Amino acid sequence: MDSSSSGTTSSTIQTSSGPEENLMEQRKRKRMLSNRESARRSRKKKQKLLDDLTAQVNQLKKENSEIVTSVSITTQHYLTVEAENSVLRAQLDELSHRLESLNDIIGFLDNTNGICSNTLSGPESDDFLTSQFNMNMFYMNQPLMASSDALLY
Repeated sequence: MDSSSSGTTSSTIQTSSGPEENLMEQRKRKRMLSNRESARRSRKKKQKLLDDLTAQVNQLKKENSEIVTSVSITTQHYLTVEAENSVLRAQLDELSHRLESLNDIIGFLDNTNGICSNTLSGPESDDFLTSQFNMNMFYMNQPLMASSDALLY
């Protein structure tokens, strides 16, 4: 640029300012090269940062996916355990009622032992007690039918 403008000036100015102009031109070129190199380093640094952030995003997406899968499995396990717990509660309730009934029968037999001893003596009393025992054993050996739906009613 300056060389075209210096061509229009007189030869005396060109000769006197030649070495200074040449020095300024060298400084200008040096500054341009330095600026280009600085811009190149800046672009490279920016690209590295972008690549690092992209890698971090991908890693976080992977971790998030693993956490979502883990939460899903844990939720399914929780629901299964909760259903089993409901069945066990229903079975506990049924067994408690059976135990209460058996305790009532034992209490009744203890209270009526003296009263019934005269009326049921001999082989008839053995048959009555055996039939009562067998009937209770029949009910005790019945399987428990409990499900999680039973608690809804």
